[in-house]
Amino acid sequence: MRLIGTPQTVSTARVDYFLAEKGLSIETEVIDLRAGQHKTPEYRARVPNGSTPALELEDGTIICETVAICRYIEAIEPEPSLFGVTPLQQGMVEMWNRIMEFEVMLPMAMCFRHTHPGMRQAEDQVPEWGEKQRVAATKRLKRLDKALATQHFVAGDALTIADITAYCALRFFQLSGFAPAEDQPHLQRWYNTMADRPAAKAAYGDKTR
Repeated sequence: MRLIGTPQTVSTARVDYFLAEKGLSIETEVIDLRAGQHKTPEYRARVPNGSTPALELEDGTIICETVAICRYIEAIEPEPSLFGVTPLQQGMVEMWNRIMEFEVMLPMAMCFRHTHPGMRQAEDQVPEWGEKQRVAATKRLKRLDKALATQHFVAGDALTIADITAYCALRFFQLSGFAPAEDQPHLQRWYNTMADRPAAKAAYGDKTR
């Protein structure tokens, strides 16, 4: 089993963190997105969505998309569970992970793509749209801070993929100024907890914050 990815990008880091929480270490193949390695005919012939990360199995089968990869890993290594065990837990984890993807990670990504100077060459930027997405993500972080006042992690009292999604988004999109605010003590506590876990170091080295 081999992980094909781009280290420290949000999507690959999510899988790296997930693997580390499972206590798994697998072979890796690094793809340089800036060099366009994911756009070559050879890569697109291997990986259906032409992006990273992708998981290559022993028989050559490729699984792409972050959550699909994590679900496969969960199925073959169910402990510790990161998707929940009971039907209720699984439903809550799925709900919160989707919220973190669509209401935190996605607007942060849109803000980054449409406002960051480093994206000018790659994106037909619409700064006004990017700033609207900044507002949307900031509002969601405020609501997340309130939720974390009564539970240790995003989907309850156990760490799950929802936490990994939110943490990796916040960690990467610091590039656009996102971070737990001074008046968000619960979000700060949670973020520090995630950054201090050994899995964070597996995903980001010494730069976990």
